[in-house]
Amino acid sequence: MAKYGLNFLPNAAGAPYFAGASYGTYSQCKPLMSDFAQTVKQQADIVKIVEGYIRLRKAGAQNYSGLCPFHKEKTPSFSVHAVRQFYHCFGCGASGDVFSFVGKIENVSFPEAVRIVAQKCGIPLPKREFSSPEQAAEARLRTKLLELHETAAAWFEEQLRSPEGALAREYLSGRGLSDEGMRTFRIGYAPDSFNALRDRLKGAADEETLRASGLFSAKEAGTGPDGQTQFGPIYDRFRKRVVFPICNEGGRVIAFTARVLPGAAEGEKAGPKYVNSPETPLYSKGSVLFNLDKAKTAIRSMGFALLVEGQMDCISVFLAGIQNVIATSGTAFTPQQVAILKRHTQNVVVNFDPDAAGANAAEKSIALLTEEGFAIKIVTLEGGLDPDRYIRERSVEAYTAAIRGARRQSDYLIERARLLFPGASAEQKVKAMNFLLPHIRRMPEKLARDEFAADAAQKLGIDSAVLREELRQAALRRRERVEARAAALTEVERVLLRALAITDPSYEQARRLAAQALAEQPASFEHLGAFPALQALAGRQARDPMDAVEDEAQRALVAEALLAETRPPEASEVESAIQEVEERALESRQRELRARIAEAERQGDFAELAILTQQKVKLDRDLRELHRNPLQQ
Repeated sequence: MAKYGLNFLPNAAGAPYFAGASYGTYSQCKPLMSDFAQTVKQQADIVKIVEGYIRLRKAGAQNYSGLCPFHKEKTPSFSVHAVRQFYHCFGCGASGDVFSFVGKIENVSFPEAVRIVAQKCGIPLPKREFSSPEQAAEARLRTKLLELHETAAAWFEEQLRSPEGALAREYLSGRGLSDEGMRTFRIGYAPDSFNALRDRLKGAADEETLRASGLFSAKEAGTGPDGQTQFGPIYDRFRKRVVFPICNEGGRVIAFTARVLPGAAEGEKAGPKYVNSPETPLYSKGSVLFNLDKAKTAIRSMGFALLVEGQMDCISVFLAGIQNVIATSGTAFTPQQVAILKRHTQNVVVNFDPDAAGANAAEKSIALLTEEGFAIKIVTLEGGLDPDRYIRERSVEAYTAAIRGARRQSDYLIERARLLFPGASAEQKVKAMNFLLPHIRRMPEKLARDEFAADAAQKLGIDSAVLREELRQAALRRRERVEARAAALTEVERVLLRALAITDPSYEQARRLAAQALAEQPASFEHLGAFPALQALAGRQARDPMDAVEDEAQRALVAEALLAETRPPEASEVESAIQEVEERALESRQRELRARIAEAERQGDFAELAILTQQKVKLDRDLRELHRNPLQQ
């Protein structure tokens, strides 16, 4: 196990071992895949695993398609092959197996991807081992960072209860938080000191580890002899602030956000209203949903998630008894957060702040959620209040009623269009329509799109035929792109690519025929656009077909051939394809010789003419032999 790098290291935050691990990382690991990883791959159903993150639709006997989670798109270009067990996106080129998909979407290393897939399939994990000193050091670092964050969280809590934390306690009480509520969310206080936390953690870790934790800051101190930026002494990042821990799904503290106390913001040195932990080996803010560790059980039991914008809003709503609430943790809603949320529900009620920034954030969130097939409703609170103030001023019962009265996304967006572009002029109607069309196009279900378009046309006073025509033209453009993509390969190339990608022993003869022909007469195949992919597949040995082809464009051709496959080719089909390739190569050579013979005759070069004529005679004979007995060529 350790030999192949399948150490199942702790991954408390879901952060990568190797930041930004690419597809290449996986294709390099998989030739050395251990027996355990192979067992997991054999038992895993890539369609079910992928459907845990994105919406897939049946697109053939063995294929499923959906919107790619790795790049922005409105037209599905992402395909999954249920039998071959691979995925490929014709838009961005992302491609691979179940491990590379999970690794890419979760932003984790290959060993961690194997662990995640194994857990999803209910396969017991083997004992943890380390494949190298570097990976052992990585595991130790993550473990140490978790320990430091736990110690820091406990220390911040102590400071909140101390005399110096009185002003912070008063502020939190004024926000409606009881002592029990503060303990539930482990809220703390960072005293007005540059060194207090540093002194508390002194001896717990070396300075390099403390710096990596994100709990401290340091000023740049020039460039060292090695060209690397040097830093001065570390000092506490959070000072004179209320501190809110951020936890991963398992409830472990991985970061903090700290709010300046009221009144302090008036001072010149108070700094920004919020200070957050930076990106660390434990924490990537775009991949964390605040309070998901506490809310996930309620989300599953209630069948939907309540998405709010701020952490204080989330805390207030949760403590009021509405426990299926999560927050975006001070960042714009991201595709990674959508994928995380989709594991727990596909029903969301969005309640962002009513100001312009909140409305824009709501629109972007609706767009992301719609693309992934979520059912979405939107809450707009009276009086322009945010959830925290609404509960404190109007009661939790009023807030619960507001959630029950949440509007459909179509109703909300149509009303938003009317507010943004008021009036009955043709110009305003066109602007409103252009605002709504992208939202309508994102909806995966045709019936929902038609209903949205009809409703928008009626409420905005637009001819519904115009909206329907816009949607029809968009559908035609999508179809044209798909048809153009499907014409990239000839039938001969499709047959040969499928033959060389065979893993079923029952069709081994077909694969052997194709590989033999490529090995013996490679020049005959050079004119094919898929020639590099054919060569790579012919020499792939035990590697997965999609791994064997490294060039992105060639890998797309392999994916195209396999995704259109209904069954592996028979040996007779491969024989016919090989014959056609060789025949075309000979005919091309024949045309070339004819041109050279004509040129030799024109120049009166009779010695050259005799040589070329002999070559043509032999070539004509080879063509006749090929037609009589293609397998002997």
